[in-house]
Amino acid sequence: MRMRSLLYVPGSSPRFLERAHERGADAIIVDLEDAVAANEKDAARAALGRSVAMVGRGGAQIIVRINTHDVPAMLADAAAACEAGAQALYIPKVSSPDVLHRLDAHLRPLEEAANRQAMRFAPLIEDPAGLLNAASIAAGPRVFALSAGSEDLATSMGAQPTPEVLRVPKLMIHYAAKAAGVLSFGLLRSTADYADRQALAAAIAEAKDFGFDGATCIHPSVVPLLNEGFSPSPEEIERARRLIDAADQADQAGIGAFTFEGKFVDRPIVTRARALLARAAG
Repeated sequence: MRMRSLLYVPGSSPRFLERAHERGADAIIVDLEDAVAANEKDAARAALGRSVAMVGRGGAQIIVRINTHDVPAMLADAAAACEAGAQALYIPKVSSPDVLHRLDAHLRPLEEAANRQAMRFAPLIEDPAGLLNAASIAAGPRVFALSAGSEDLATSMGAQPTPEVLRVPKLMIHYAAKAAGVLSFGLLRSTADYADRQALAAAIAEAKDFGFDGATCIHPSVVPLLNEGFSPSPEEIERARRLIDAADQADQAGIGAFTFEGKFVDRPIVTRARALLARAAG
């Protein structure tokens, strides 16, 4: 399933949870971590059964961002998300694969007892240790995607979350995801400022060019920008179809590289065109 847009919704806010399914996001992240006050975390966890069902009414993938600040809270959040029927966990502040193995061992008997599908993991890398361990984290159990936590990552380095500061760390995490064959979420800048739509659209286009698969957002107004920006345009789809037709004809004629609409084409370009059509098909 495509995950172009992942909308964060506070797990303690019924007002936002009730309308989340109307926003058109491919995935909804019910947040038990940063968006929930410390004195509301237990209540947000206890409400997951209702929250997950509520936000999933539109068919989006449901992910729960758990707390990892202490082990009991982490395991309780993961168990509650499993029982509620969420498809995946967003796991913040992952510095090594150890936490993934701990969660995997914790969830396996719960999933077997409930006769449910195994949950998947999306580690969120938010410090230099996690950055340097990104490849081993990407290869950890159940991982289907990697993402960088812009604000926390910059803070952990004593830096400001400017595009210049974030670019190299985010690309390192992106390359680790691609090397492991998992999804890569993010933009090469912080998404905290969602009001500048022109800059946001440009950042989405840049991320798409780099091969990112989608991105998270904290405001529903960003969802349409992500869905459009991470989808092939009609013009791209039509050109890819023409190119593949030309490649098929070249293959039948025993020709490898060829010229298409004034440009040189060889196998990697054809492979990209086929991948584009696969993404367009969902």
